[in-house]
Amino acid sequence: MIFEVKNLTKEFQIHNQMNVNIKVFSNLSFSVKAGECVGIKGPSGTGKSTLMRMLYGNYLASSGSIIICEKELVGAEPKDILELRRFKLGYVSQFLRVLPRVSTFRLVSESAIRAGVSSEEAEQKTAELLSLLRISENLWDLSPLTFSGGEQQRINIARGFIYQYPALLLDEPTASLDRENRETVVNFIETAKANNVAIIGIFHDETVSSRLCDWHLNTETFLMSSDKG
Repeated sequence: MIFEVKNLTKEFQIHNQMNVNIKVFSNLSFSVKAGECVGIKGPSGTGKSTLMRMLYGNYLASSGSIIICEKELVGAEPKDILELRRFKLGYVSQFLRVLPRVSTFRLVSESAIRAGVSSEEAEQKTAELLSLLRISENLWDLSPLTFSGGEQQRINIARGFIYQYPALLLDEPTASLDRENRETVVNFIETAKANNVAIIGIFHDETVSSRLCDWHLNTETFLMSSDKG
């Protein structure tokens, strides 16, 4: 298995509101094998984004285990999480967070270079992806911070697919995209599945979700109530 989650529980404590414990979910267990795509479903507020952030190592687990590519995330040192992200775990977020004045082309190519891809190969792949995603060549030397929401989303997608990570997290990858670019991204995901990438994603587009996902995990099933400490 590429992803193995066992008895995962997450709580937040709101210290300035009478120590209210926000219990997101409890005893969540599932696994995802190579070449499988799993969709996370559930109403708003049931922990979908929280789960994604935990799988990427941004949120700590209250208890339980998260194993990705045979590496335990719960209790892992920051350097080990960064190494996992560098070589094994890709993430396409809804939000673009970059330093000012870094060009679009450099931003995308550096994701592959950090993983050990040669500069020449990374640059060739960057040009290919940006062209497929219909990012005009006259924008490649500009910072993506000046781009529209849809253009920024396509830059995030290029960064996530420029290197073949064995594990991939996708947070609304087709949001803000027009029909043509949505189809391009769906094709990227289908190719990744065919190449044995294990994928976990949030897909609000039901047509996309039905086409890509082998099964769905409903976070509402593991929902906990809130109480005061």
